[in-house]
Amino acid sequence: MTMKKLLDSLLETGLREGCFPGAAAACGRGDEVYAISCVGKIADGQDAVNSRTRYDMASLTKVLSPTMLAFQAIESGKLTLWDTLDMWFDGVPEDKKEITVFRLMTHTAGFEPSFRLDKTVEKPEDALRAILDSRLVCKVGEAPNYSCMGYIVLGKLLEKLYGEGLDTLARKRVFEPLSMYDTSYNPQGDNIAATEIDAATGRAWQGVVHDENARFLRGVSANAGVFSNIEDMIRFCTMLSKNGDGFLSPALMKKATVNYTPGFDVHRGLGFHMAGTEYNYMGDLFPDCSFGHTGFTGTSVAVDPTTGFYVILLSNRVHPTRENLKLFPFRRRLHNALYAAFSKNNQ
Repeated sequence: MTMKKLLDSLLETGLREGCFPGAAAACGRGDEVYAISCVGKIADGQDAVNSRTRYDMASLTKVLSPTMLAFQAIESGKLTLWDTLDMWFDGVPEDKKEITVFRLMTHTAGFEPSFRLDKTVEKPEDALRAILDSRLVCKVGEAPNYSCMGYIVLGKLLEKLYGEGLDTLARKRVFEPLSMYDTSYNPQGDNIAATEIDAATGRAWQGVVHDENARFLRGVSANAGVFSNIEDMIRFCTMLSKNGDGFLSPALMKKATVNYTPGFDVHRGLGFHMAGTEYNYMGDLFPDCSFGHTGFTGTSVAVDPTTGFYVILLSNRVHPTRENLKLFPFRRRLHNALYAAFSKNNQ
C-alpha cells in the first residue's frame, strides 16, 4: 500500500469512528511530501475539507509564533534563555522575579495551567499583571506544569522586546519568510473549519479563536490564536525536518530538542513536546528524540530528527463539542501506522 492510500484509509477510519467531522493530514521527509489527505466537511452541512482549509491551531500557536520569535531573538543576540522576568518587566512579584525565558519555554516556571482572564480583569491590557499576580502551583523549576499563562507572559516579553504585536511579528518574521501566506491570527474569508458551538449564541465558532483567553486578548495571544492549513504546515514542518533549513540554525535546533524534564511523565524541550513517554501522542514508534506539539482543537505535528520524517494532523475534533475525545487514541494509531510504513520503505 502506498503512503497516500494508507493515509487516506486512516483518515477515513477516523471520520467513520467519529473522531472528527473533517481533517487534513500529511506526511513527508525533508522536501519530499509522501502524502496529503483531506476528509469530511468544515462543519455540518458546509463545504468539504480541502488542502486550503484553515484550522484553529490552538496550542500549536505556541510553536508557530512565540517559540519561533524567541528562537530568532536568541540567535540575533536580543535575548538569552536565562533572562529573567525582572529584567523585562517592572514590579514583578518576588516569587517570580527569577523566572527565566528557559522556565517559560519548558513549562517549569510554576504558573497555573490556565485561568479565565475575562473573569479576572476587565481589559486585555491588564492580562500580564493578572498573571504575574497569580499564585504559582509549585516552586520555580520544581516540575513541569504545562501552562498557557506562562506562554502568554513569554508573548508579552517578546512584544516588548520587538516593539510590535505578536500578529505582526509572526507574519513578518515567521509566516512570510516561510511562504505561509494562508497562516495568520484573526483570519479573514471562508473555508475555515468550525470549532465548538457557543452556548450563548447556539452557533459554532468559525474564524474566531476557540480558546477563551486568546479570544479575550482580541484573537492575538502566545497560547492560541493562529489559523493555518495543511499546505502551510507542510512548509513549516519541512523547515523543522531539515534541521532549520537556514531559517533556524542547527545549533538552535539542537538546543531546542533536548528533554529538559527527565524523570517526569512529560518531556519538554524548548517550546516542543518531546516523545518517549507513556501514551505520548506521537505513538509508540517515533524515536524518543522526536519533537512536536498538539493543539486542543485537534491539531498536531510530529518530527523525527534522526530521519526527517514528519506527520501533520489538522482536525476540528471539538466540533460540535470539546467532549469528543476519540481523536486521542486514534492519533497514536495513525502515527504508529505511518511511521511503520515509512520505516519499512526506508530500511
